Amino acid sequence: MTEDNTGPLAGIRVVEMGQLIAGPFCGQLLGDMGADVIKLEPPGQGDPMRVWGRGDYPLWWEVVARNKRAVSCNLREPEGQALARQLIAKADILIENFRPGTLEKWGMAPAELHALNPGLIIVRVSGYGQSGPYSARAGFGGIGEAMGGWRAIVGDPDRPPSRMGVSIGDSLAATYGALGALAALNHRHGTGKGQVVDSALYEAVLQVMESLVPEYVASGYVRERSGSVLPGIAPSNVYPCRDGEYLIGANQDTVFRRLCEAMGRPDLADDERYSTHVARGRHQEELDALIGAWTATLTIAELEQKMIDAGVPAGRLYRPQDMLDDPHFQAREAIIGVPHPRWGEVKMQNVFPKLSATPGRVRRPAPASIGADNADVYGEMLGLDAAALADLKARGII
Repeated sequence: MTEDNTGPLAGIRVVEMGQLIAGPFCGQLLGDMGADVIKLEPPGQGDPMRVWGRGDYPLWWEVVARNKRAVSCNLREPEGQALARQLIAKADILIENFRPGTLEKWGMAPAELHALNPGLIIVRVSGYGQSGPYSARAGFGGIGEAMGGWRAIVGDPDRPPSRMGVSIGDSLAATYGALGALAALNHRHGTGKGQVVDSALYEAVLQVMESLVPEYVASGYVRERSGSVLPGIAPSNVYPCRDGEYLIGANQDTVFRRLCEAMGRPDLADDERYSTHVARGRHQEELDALIGAWTATLTIAELEQKMIDAGVPAGRLYRPQDMLDDPHFQAREAIIGVPHPRWGEVKMQNVFPKLSATPGRVRRPAPASIGADNADVYGEMLGLDAAALADLKARGII
């Protein structure tokens, strides 16, 4: 991959001291936009993400560690902590997702780091945040999803709560952490001062819970698990076809009328049971049954063309091969191939969002080995030569 960097964050240096998902995904987002991300890993073991995946294919690492340089650093040893402080002194952003109090235990509390580097932005991602009675508890993404309200409303009403199938709590906390870092960078432009960005998993989930809390406070309404539908929003569901399933979202009044025309049932749009958003929500089940009876007579291709012609939002339920084959994915380069010494080429999602003038891109694949960039980073930033690095390696510091 090319090292040419014209991304909007070119010139911004990030030290990433987290592992697993939330911290590293925050680093990925910043690296994708051009930041120089230096990832610290414990010697020997490295980030557990290196081996996460499906059996012999631990490919998650290739996505979450792209656009990063990797150095090894034993943060449990004072000399390793000293190395980290030297790197942080030359950084713009520090990302960490340890349990609160860990940085403080290592002599790297925010006040100490800001004394060393006043402009430093410290992104701290944790389960419950850096304050409050639960802050010291261990917290993973699934716990944040439960506490933030997500898990209670996902799944079928007659079954236990479901999970999404991806680690959405971690990804949300990482995304808000990156957003906070960018806001803090803008503040630093005017003041020269850094600050702490506190991104808690449960609060990141809470942010996307729409009107769940005010609905309860105002009327006592509690959202429950509702399977494939959102109560009161109709029609918006997955409907059966002769050769599979297809998603239709026609809950707006004008769009519903277009769907009725496509069905050959314009009368439904004027039926008092279905003519308004509120009425359709009250008669959601019977309306879905009517639409499902019609879609079941068509193939997916036939139904899709009817929805395109009518201007009704609708779409197929894609699997990976569908994404790879789709001409729209291809035209927008939503998926790219990243050359890799072991895998040949790894297909993965491209950098997002797309910027018109300074787009980010995948400049380099994930570091293949723990400490792969020790010589470059420690030499470039700290002036350590081969003998000094060999000594640190012999003593288990790197």
